[in-house]
Amino acid sequence: MTLAAQTAHPVQNKTAVVTGASTGIGEATVRALASTGWKVFAVARRADRLGALGAETGAIPFAADITSDDDVAALLQAVSKAGGADTLINIAGGARGADTIANADTEDWEWMYQVNVLGTMKITRAFLPMLREDGEGTVLNLTSTAGLAAYEGGAGYNAAKFAQHAMTTALRLEEVGNNIRVIEVAPGLVHTEEFALNRLGDKDAAAKVYAGVEKPLTAEDVADVVKYAVSLPHHINLDQIVIRPVAQAANHKLIRKDS
Repeated sequence: MTLAAQTAHPVQNKTAVVTGASTGIGEATVRALASTGWKVFAVARRADRLGALGAETGAIPFAADITSDDDVAALLQAVSKAGGADTLINIAGGARGADTIANADTEDWEWMYQVNVLGTMKITRAFLPMLREDGEGTVLNLTSTAGLAAYEGGAGYNAAKFAQHAMTTALRLEEVGNNIRVIEVAPGLVHTEEFALNRLGDKDAAAKVYAGVEKPLTAEDVADVVKYAVSLPHHINLDQIVIRPVAQAANHKLIRKDS
């Protein structure tokens, strides 16, 4: 029996709201939680993909843009009517561009700040009263190793993820008196369906990100860690979890077989 199986609370009455659920780590997290008995609200903008995921897993799909105040309010109302939630898992986010600061694209930077920082703030702010009332609420923010160490060509994404990392730390300090557990999961190189493609806008450029890397992380790898962290007894807080493939010793140290 694994440690998680030995120590985790029964999940029959556990409910999570998972953002970014239409693809990648968010989708994998919905699958991982639902497969072990969690009630899951799967939140993203793409209703068609959410519908398919809900039909497959039993998750409750809810199409919403977390940067929209109206959408967040509608989500909160729907979750409240359905009995509430004790766990908020903020996975929605992303990167756009790999330009230097000298060549920075303002729209890319604004998008990254809106989604990674303001979106996380808006949905967390909305759900905090519910999590406080529960008495054993959990917030898990998916950040990135890009929020722990800067690198050339990553300044915009670094800035957004450094901010999200700081928000997570501040939230832990602010809400400990309300018994809210705040967890940060910071992945390194993860090979997902859309992340590099959305960032670089080109299939060939996206493929080069993973070229020669033996066993990069998968969305399922990260989702398993997320599931483990939120399934532990509530008094155990894994403040910060950094997860990388073995081939990536640091942001700047990545072993490629053809290098």
